[in-house]
Amino acid sequence: MADRIGNTGRGKQKTVLVPDMGRLQPQARELEEAVLGALMLEKDAYSIVSEILKPECFYEKSHEMIYAAIVDLALNQRPVDMLTVMEQLKKRGELDQVGGPFYITQLTNKVASSAHIEYHARIIAQKYLARELIFFTAMIQGKAFDETIDVEDLMQEAEGKLFEISQRNLKKDVMQINSVIKDAIAMIQKAANQTEGLSGVRTGFDGLDKITSGWQNSDLIIIAARPAMGKTAFVLSMAKNMAVNFNTPVALFSLEMSNVQLVNRLIVNVCEIPGNKIKRGNLESYEWEQLDFKIKELYDAPIYVDDTPSLSVFELRTKARRLVREHGIRCLIIDYLQLMNASGMSFGSREQEVSTISHSLKGLAKELDIPIIALSQLNRGVESRQGIEGKRPQLADLRESGAIEQDADIVCFIHRPEYYKITEDERGNSLLGLAEIIIAKHRNGATGDVRLRFKSDFAKFMNIDEDIAVREFTSGMNVSQAETIPPIPPSSGVDFIQQGSSNEVPF
Repeated sequence: MADRIGNTGRGKQKTVLVPDMGRLQPQARELEEAVLGALMLEKDAYSIVSEILKPECFYEKSHEMIYAAIVDLALNQRPVDMLTVMEQLKKRGELDQVGGPFYITQLTNKVASSAHIEYHARIIAQKYLARELIFFTAMIQGKAFDETIDVEDLMQEAEGKLFEISQRNLKKDVMQINSVIKDAIAMIQKAANQTEGLSGVRTGFDGLDKITSGWQNSDLIIIAARPAMGKTAFVLSMAKNMAVNFNTPVALFSLEMSNVQLVNRLIVNVCEIPGNKIKRGNLESYEWEQLDFKIKELYDAPIYVDDTPSLSVFELRTKARRLVREHGIRCLIIDYLQLMNASGMSFGSREQEVSTISHSLKGLAKELDIPIIALSQLNRGVESRQGIEGKRPQLADLRESGAIEQDADIVCFIHRPEYYKITEDERGNSLLGLAEIIIAKHRNGATGDVRLRFKSDFAKFMNIDEDIAVREFTSGMNVSQAETIPPIPPSSGVDFIQQGSSNEVPF
């Protein structure tokens, strides 16, 4: 039998053929009447239910029209009572459709008390949600019988529609501030107990940790750069620091590379053997020994990798929840945002889709209470600008959607001047090997620049002091034991050394 089990909006009905199982659709007619009557009698009643009910929540079409008229009055800051509602329904041409003045009067006469209007409203909302789920499952069931529809596509659509329903009905009650203060004090105490004073997840890059106090739980961090700036190399260096140095479980979703390629790059990073040698397996005997010795750092490291291509934001949510539950993941990295999709949902443009992905990532970070790091591409605006300062990325350079900047708690850019053949700054200081992490947006802290060294041969970002320590160790070796390393430039604030060819495309 054909039965109405949902709405698409004001005045529009959804009808779907479902098997007649002798059941009425979930509804609460008497509660709908009681709520509408109370709204026309009590001055403050609408403010109580406005966040709970939408016109389509009402099963009876006449009740939906009456509530829509009440919403119109409230939005225009006009009083809501029996007379004003009837007048508004006249303007909308719907008074006769709802039963005329007599039915409106009947609604107010049926109200004994408005004391429980919020409880009644929540029951109506639950009935509406149940009808939405019935319609959703009936639609999926019908399409599942259609052999012309690809099952994988149907699964994506089902996941997307279910996500839409859950997002529309997701509500969180307000909290009295006392319990929130306790959580805030607990975070301060946790930071105080850390010798470095960090309250978040440590990156291993001292300058970055100093500004951010570590990546904070529930934050969405965007790390953006033009191609070949070393985005993947940066997050791999960071993931290695987190997992190996600090034993912090981290998950890495790579939409561009396979798991083996990703691990090969980690091996290059950790073992400091040039990537071209790793690819060819053309290693000297001492390099085999170096590989065997240093790769032990990666064994049993709490790094979890996923190379699902064209990952949807809905698949990510499912996998991320499981990783947090089963492996205690404390940081999630996505390489990279523009390769994700929101299949199963319809969009007018790619910009709208990226906006939905960005909103979803921020929501997921809050839900799981972990930092989520998403790599992002920049548009070509950087390439057209001239000069040292002109090549520095700006927030306006973020590609495809302004929502990325709005949703992100932190936006960082990776900038290497030598990529643009800029080898000296205005004061003549060497920029070879320079790697700047530009913190362009920091919702809960300061912005600034963090300087690192970048070793292109090993696709590795590292602290300045760390590289100095390596130099001191290798200074005792002869030329056959260590490669020739150029001198450290004067301490002018830009003291970075190029390691390897500047023309090599970094990982």
